[in-house]
Amino acid sequence: MNTPSTRTRDGAGTEWWREAVIYQIYPRSFADSDGDGIGDLPGVVDRLDDLVALGIDAIWLSPFYPSPQADAGYDVADYRDVDPIFGRLTDADRLIAEAHRRGLRVIVDLVPNHTSSAHPWFVEALGAEPGSAARDRYVFRDGRGQHGDRPPNSWRSVFGGPAWTRTDNPDGTPGQWYLHLFDAGQPDLNWDSEQVRDEFVAILRFWLDRGVDGFRVDVAHGLVKQADLADWHYPEETTSGDHVDQPRPPMWDQDGVHEIYRQWRSVLDEHPGQQILVAEAWVQPAERLAAYVRPDEMHQAFNFEYLEAAWTSDAQRTVIERSLAATDKVGAPTTWVLSNHDVLRHATRLALPIGAARPRGIGANDPQPDTALGLRRARAATLLMLALPGSAYLYQGEELGLPEHTTLPDEVRQDPTWRRTDHTERGRDGCRVPIPWEADSPSYGFGPTDASWLPQPPVWAEYALDRQRDVPGSTYELYRTALRLRRDLGLGAGRLRWLESPEDVLACCVDEVTVVTNFGAEPVSLPPGTEPLIASGPLNGSGRVPTDVTVWARQRVR
Repeated sequence: MNTPSTRTRDGAGTEWWREAVIYQIYPRSFADSDGDGIGDLPGVVDRLDDLVALGIDAIWLSPFYPSPQADAGYDVADYRDVDPIFGRLTDADRLIAEAHRRGLRVIVDLVPNHTSSAHPWFVEALGAEPGSAARDRYVFRDGRGQHGDRPPNSWRSVFGGPAWTRTDNPDGTPGQWYLHLFDAGQPDLNWDSEQVRDEFVAILRFWLDRGVDGFRVDVAHGLVKQADLADWHYPEETTSGDHVDQPRPPMWDQDGVHEIYRQWRSVLDEHPGQQILVAEAWVQPAERLAAYVRPDEMHQAFNFEYLEAAWTSDAQRTVIERSLAATDKVGAPTTWVLSNHDVLRHATRLALPIGAARPRGIGANDPQPDTALGLRRARAATLLMLALPGSAYLYQGEELGLPEHTTLPDEVRQDPTWRRTDHTERGRDGCRVPIPWEADSPSYGFGPTDASWLPQPPVWAEYALDRQRDVPGSTYELYRTALRLRRDLGLGAGRLRWLESPEDVLACCVDEVTVVTNFGAEPVSLPPGTEPLIASGPLNGSGRVPTDVTVWARQRVR
């Protein structure tokens, strides 16, 4: 069978991850094999050929481990098994084998900042005495005030509300508090504990021995906290990272995390093959993020500053320049991303007013984005991203042009953000709705029945893969053509240089390919002597590039 990449799995002659295009699978919303309305690992296996046809190099699977599902599986109760809703451990083995047979690599999610409150360690800790070894695996503290009835500090949960929950002693009296930077069902681990460090090394080895090609590390910037757990009084969202005008948050991006990742890197380097570590680290500026991908630490780090950059030529050029400069200094690739399971899909986000803060969810009673404008800009942004040197991540369904589900009924929402913010922030469910494969099938081909853990909007039919495959101009065919050209032209391994261009136009060359994105109101011409290879939207009658369109071009052959 033809594979989507000329690279071999043993990495002969190249470091595959430096230019790979990696496709994120959110298992519960990808493909349902048994009709229960929840996607599963056998469903992923059934759709691997579709991913090969798209032209990606690897897949990244969001968590499929046993979990109470307080946060859609990011509350892990057992790191060495598969939750029954997703299948069995043998299904994971089969998925890895079948992906490898097709030339696809497999990256799995690792969640080391916290466990589930149902994890045996935390259950043991609740029954143990303060100061015990069992409690030392987590962050337990006495409360403030005469009776310890106030949280140990002022930290807030990312999902809303306080980041501390008080426990009860075995005799029913109020006890200590435990830290959870996310949901109360996700107690933070204490990474000063040698037991915690040894356990995660063992978990890495367990999955490496099963054949995985790497780990995406959830909340990679959060494992180590400032030792004094100092109060934090700044009002901005705590995951936004470092800022020039204030101290670094005491719960994020502490220098101690790097010792952990150097140990993990040594574990991977001891293992045959080219397995990688990928940091989910909401860290700014780019120089701080680059510290995670130094030669003896991780291989990649998601570029969230790029994801959040405004849709203007100045903002895009600034973040591209800064990102490439920072990672070049440490010899790492820049890892570009526009969408994932935690943010508004970029086909919707880019329809919002330029420069506006990114909302945490959109509901039916909120102002509705312009779907056509969002898709037009999303296609342009994707074509620009796929031309850039480095690696790129795609989120399932973006190749179909899927927008956010912005009219999801509030009563079906499951993101803990909705509950913990007293229903003021709708959360991430809108980007997690099961994706459409077949327009005229039950659940749009997601599964064999109409069941779907989140309701799919009626417009999903027009985005279904079978409505777009082999249709010239469809978003799916745009992605497939761009991925083929990116591979054939070696853009991921290319070098970028900027070209002079009019205001509100971004123009560069990546090796021999000219890339032009028009952010302005008037059409612009391609550089003299070039002809289009691919465009994110139709060019006008004279071949000029309209607003919100990206073109790849090369010198005309005479």
